[in-house]
Amino acid sequence: MTLDEYTQDASSTREERIVLHVDMDCFYASCERRREPELAGEPLVVGMGYEAGKTVGAVATASYEAREYGVESAQAISAALDRLPRKANDPDNPEAGYYRPVDIDYYQNVASEVKEILYELGDTVREVSIDEAYLDVTERTAWEVAEGFGRHVKQRISREVGVPASVGVAPDMSTAKLASDYDKPDGLVVVQPEEVRKFLAPIDIADVHGVGPVRARELRALDIETAGDLADADPYELEAEFGDRGRELRRRARGEDDRPVEPRGDPKSLSRESSFDGATQDFDAVREQAAALGEAVADRASRKNAFYRTIGVKVVTPPYDVHTRAESLPGPVDDPDLVHDVSQGLLDEFADEAVRKVGVRVSNLDFSERDQTSLTGFGGDEPSTGGEDGDADEGDRDWSRDDEREGQASLGEFE
Repeated sequence: MTLDEYTQDASSTREERIVLHVDMDCFYASCERRREPELAGEPLVVGMGYEAGKTVGAVATASYEAREYGVESAQAISAALDRLPRKANDPDNPEAGYYRPVDIDYYQNVASEVKEILYELGDTVREVSIDEAYLDVTERTAWEVAEGFGRHVKQRISREVGVPASVGVAPDMSTAKLASDYDKPDGLVVVQPEEVRKFLAPIDIADVHGVGPVRARELRALDIETAGDLADADPYELEAEFGDRGRELRRRARGEDDRPVEPRGDPKSLSRESSFDGATQDFDAVREQAAALGEAVADRASRKNAFYRTIGVKVVTPPYDVHTRAESLPGPVDDPDLVHDVSQGLLDEFADEAVRKVGVRVSNLDFSERDQTSLTGFGGDEPSTGGEDGDADEGDRDWSRDDEREGQASLGEFE
């Protein structure tokens, strides 16, 4: 099936929303395996403090193979090494694993590739962290083919980015998140509207979205062990014990989560990227693609009533080396021609390079109303080559952040 067969007329009405929760599996480890394919299937730990002479550090992500040895996220690195010795120190030990340092810039760049796909496929997108997001696709598909749509999302991420994702599809955010966790890794679980209560009933109370370990202990003291127990509990007793939160958790256990999938706050930047079929030496093709991407980004900024102070490009060369360049402007503008001219000029540096991917970004966004929307409104000054306030690295740092993301989560929040 093509994507068109999973979509429908946006003018149609719908009684039940269709929400996807996309959760990247062991994301940091998956990124390292993309960079080093020979690590596939091997126990892999991404963390800090395992190097010789280091005694303090923590696990950021452990692959599923490493988890079989008892290695867990947020675990002290010393405990991880006790359970899974480092391969570099014990190369002949079949019970040893591989350790890699956290490379957050690289992970953010990979995440931005994933998010580009999600924003293309979702009506609205709510980013939760670097490796997790909700999509409302109610106007994009129908329940009869929702499984095919979810599979299409997974396949595009795998094919175009090279990392696995688990996807849950349900009528609400809480159930969609539980569905994405249900069959990890690389899972796809669809919960039809009429199946929500049945799906939720056996879920452990600690896994109900919003409960948490402390509240779970309090609920267990009331003989509430599963989502089904919570769904059947007396709402007045729950309110007496936990206030309004008690009723809210009961509603979620019943699949009655009416929270809309909404972005959190204004975006910090807007970008579009495109990969080539392998690395290309045809720089004219690179320029042509960048021109199309720049036009799309400028149009998106105009539609969002966003002005921008920085214009940048991203170029990925073999094997996966990421290069970013940016120019800052004298003030916020809405000028598609300027996006074209600046981005094309920034590409000149890569004329002799093989290119795997190219991208165009506008950042340092301003959503306030302004009369001046082109560079000439600032006296015709030329764009500076440094970042805002003279910081030459400003654009490079901004590029690694994901479009419209809410901020970086701490290491403990990752799988």
